[in-house]
Amino acid sequence: MAKKLQENSLSKHPIKDAIMIKRPIKIQNLFLLSILVASLTSCSLGRFIVYNFADAKDHKKFPNRVLEKPETSFHFAARPNKTSPAMDSFEYALAENKTLAFLVIRNDTITYEKYFNKYDSASIVPSFSMAKSILSILIGCAIEEGLIDSIEEPMTNYVPELKKNGFDKVTIKHLLQMTSGLKFNEGYFNPFGHVATFYYGLNLRRQIKHLKLKQAPGQSMEYVSGNTQLLGLVLERALDGKQLTTYLQEKLWTPLGMEYDASWSIDRKKNGLEKAFCCINARARDFAKIGRLYLNKGNWEGTQIVSEEWVRASTKYDNSEGGYNGYQYQWWIPTANGDFMAQGVLGQYVYVHPKKNLIVVRLGKNYGKLNWRNIFLQIAAGT
Repeated sequence: MAKKLQENSLSKHPIKDAIMIKRPIKIQNLFLLSILVASLTSCSLGRFIVYNFADAKDHKKFPNRVLEKPETSFHFAARPNKTSPAMDSFEYALAENKTLAFLVIRNDTITYEKYFNKYDSASIVPSFSMAKSILSILIGCAIEEGLIDSIEEPMTNYVPELKKNGFDKVTIKHLLQMTSGLKFNEGYFNPFGHVATFYYGLNLRRQIKHLKLKQAPGQSMEYVSGNTQLLGLVLERALDGKQLTTYLQEKLWTPLGMEYDASWSIDRKKNGLEKAFCCINARARDFAKIGRLYLNKGNWEGTQIVSEEWVRASTKYDNSEGGYNGYQYQWWIPTANGDFMAQGVLGQYVYVHPKKNLIVVRLGKNYGKLNWRNIFLQIAAGT
């Protein structure tokens, strides 16, 4: 009897049965993996683990609001790139140092334009923190329109829920200059830090409510992205229901004649808030137009988009009120010679030197090993 039971337990088709057993296990594993990925991407820590770190493809990872190109676009004049052994060496250095796009524009003419790593003029690259400078322009526009009374206003005039956290002494100017005294961990490699939570999180409004100060405002400058996100919320409240993307469309994307559609990443699809500190996803030539607007003191083809005074205040070399010479109103100031730039992580730059009528755009997969600030200064010195 025991022998008969043993014989019956053996399969007549062991190979076929093995396949039948492995297939459902494999399908089950894939199903479990898909659930795991879905659950991880539904929270900021999970997103950090799955996506690991910011990269040039991040515009594909997050929900966004679309910026539409206008019917009529502005185009820079262009001339062929010069060829020479020195230029060949320069292009090799650009490629070796993770560059995706590099443009040099002088007197409204593209004198050099090169793309790398299968990118071209239509390729999207996230702005990362270059968005801070763009948001600053929108703040200037809102003041001009009377939507915001003054940069000397307490930011709690627009975000009153932060009064209980001590923000009633923080002005809009403090946020612009990064002198708010905000307690904010800018460490990009810390999955529990503020910047990772803001970048990968699904509810910026809730995270903002938990922000605190570590010192009184106006004492010193500390570059942290939380200041810009607070500025974004101030602007959204001032717009009284209008989305930041809509305002960017009205004030810049359409008037400046952008060549391509673009987008602004948000934290979530329903009632989402724009990641004001980063994440305007666009093309190199359109980023260059932001630089051209400021090169021309806020004037675009005869129309004053943002006041000349705002441009001057945003790009002056000044360290008053706890500020830093190299940073004003969300713009970096490399020297005291009137030049300025928007800058983002991984080496995204729009550099402007008005005296030389020069704009340089560098977009990258990473910084590489070059000092881009020095590269821009060398280009300016040679023009």
